Amino acid sequence: MRLSRKAWNNVVIISMLLMIFFFNGLHKKLNTPPVNEGVQALLPEQSFILAMAFPELKIERIGTSWRSQKLQSITWQADEQTLEQLVERWQRQQLTIAALPVSKISKASADYVASVWLAGEQLPAVYQLYSIEQQYYLLDKRLQRVFELEQADVVKLFPLYPF
Repeated sequence: MRLSRKAWNNVVIISMLLMIFFFNGLHKKLNTPPVNEGVQALLPEQSFILAMAFPELKIERIGTSWRSQKLQSITWQADEQTLEQLVERWQRQQLTIAALPVSKISKASADYVASVWLAGEQLPAVYQLYSIEQQYYLLDKRLQRVFELEQADVVKLFPLYPF
C-alpha cells in the first residue's frame, strides 16, 4: 500500500492528536489522589478563602488580615485572631461522609447556611446545615456531598448557630 505525501501528513496529524488525547487523559488518571470514602476535606486542598458569609455575619479578607461585618444585630464579638482561626478551621476540616442520600436531605429545609468564596471560583461554595433526628448533616451544594457532623464540629464551624 503506497500513500501519497498528503496521506502521510494526515496519518501523522491523526496519530499526534491521538497521542495528545491519550497523554492528557493519562496524566489526569495518574495524578489523582486516592479517594477515602469515609473522611474527606470540607474544602478542596490548597484552596484560598477570600470571604465567608453566614446569615448574621460576613467575613472578608483585607490584605493579610480579616474583617467582619455584622448583617444583623448580634452580640458575638470577634477579633482578627478569632476570625483567622475560624477560617483556618474551615480550610483544614476533615469530615465523615454520611450514608444519608442527598435526596432525603434536600427535602428538608436547611437550619443554617454558610457561603464560602474561594480564589479562582466565580460562585461561592454553599454549605447547608441540617438537624435531622438529633444528628447534624452538612450538605455541600456544589459537589452534592453530605457530611455527618458532631455537635462539637458544628460549634467550631458555625459559632453563631442557635442551639
